[in-house]
Amino acid sequence: MVDSLKKTSVEELRPGIKAPAKDTILTPRFYTTNFEEMATMDISANEDELLAILEEFRADYNRHHFVRTDEFQQSWDHIDGETRRLFIEFLERSCTAEFSGFLLYKELSRKLKNRSPVLAECFSLMSRDEARHAGFLNKAMSDFGLQLDLGFLTESKNYTYFAPKFIFYATYLSEKIGYWRYITIYRHLESHPENRIYPIFRFFENWCQDENRHGDFFDAIMKSQPQFLNDWKARLWSRFFLLSVFATMYLNDIQRSEFYRAIGLDAREYDIHVIRKTNETAGRVFPVILNVDHPVFFKLMDVSAAANLKIAAIANSSAPNWLKTLRKLPHMASIAVNLLRLYLMKPIQPQASVH
Repeated sequence: MVDSLKKTSVEELRPGIKAPAKDTILTPRFYTTNFEEMATMDISANEDELLAILEEFRADYNRHHFVRTDEFQQSWDHIDGETRRLFIEFLERSCTAEFSGFLLYKELSRKLKNRSPVLAECFSLMSRDEARHAGFLNKAMSDFGLQLDLGFLTESKNYTYFAPKFIFYATYLSEKIGYWRYITIYRHLESHPENRIYPIFRFFENWCQDENRHGDFFDAIMKSQPQFLNDWKARLWSRFFLLSVFATMYLNDIQRSEFYRAIGLDAREYDIHVIRKTNETAGRVFPVILNVDHPVFFKLMDVSAAANLKIAAIANSSAPNWLKTLRKLPHMASIAVNLLRLYLMKPIQPQASVH
């Protein structure tokens, strides 16, 4: 086990506790918001749908799902080298994202408890789900000799402030893209069980249903606040958040293609599928969606991903920091220009719901 950890060059806070990944523009973020504004929202325009979703949360369909089976009880030293490092990174990023959701939803449930009981209970039950996910992922990391100190993470992470409507855009997309990521991996491994290198993937089918229900909750909230969806600003923000979420995933995953290769997936093809499905799903609520089938959409994504790989290579070089910064600038400029071109691309009106 020690030799395997050495091969991964993992930085530890103390033995067995992984140092959190350094914050970058592509790492999972922790959020805070205007709780007073959230508490005073009038949800009556779509309260029936929110109450129906609350009943689903109360049913707690996955309360017995996240139980580790005997399949976990073995050595995982055969997953080594770069695959091991990337798999630990996948578990860490996923755990951090789920824990971020737990913290935000838990705080919202506490702040809204006496002001908006329906929303407060929904957030409380979603925080329950996210805590299970984060705990399950953190326990999986322990199979590789590491865990995250979630208390330390709570205190050490920088928190990004988003106004409530931006929280809704961002978390809706986060939950829905999470659904498509998990279900796509699950279906692939159902067809190719020889590529299921670790048993956590067996849990993805039920797991992604939590993500889907959470996304439906934010869909219902936004529909209760039509001012967030029906003006020119909403169209601009919808495009911004769609592009931000898609580009972040694409650049991250192309940089970690070896992980997807280890489970029999092509990272680029996987991301294109997930982006198309999430974009279609967003058409149920967003006033516009991106034209991801435009001939140059993924070409510009590819150029940006290639630039990001060059930035990563420079960051890992032995050059002085000032020289690294200088060498990164043209590649950062390339990404910025390409993302601007993607943002300015004419969006499309949603056509039909996804089934």
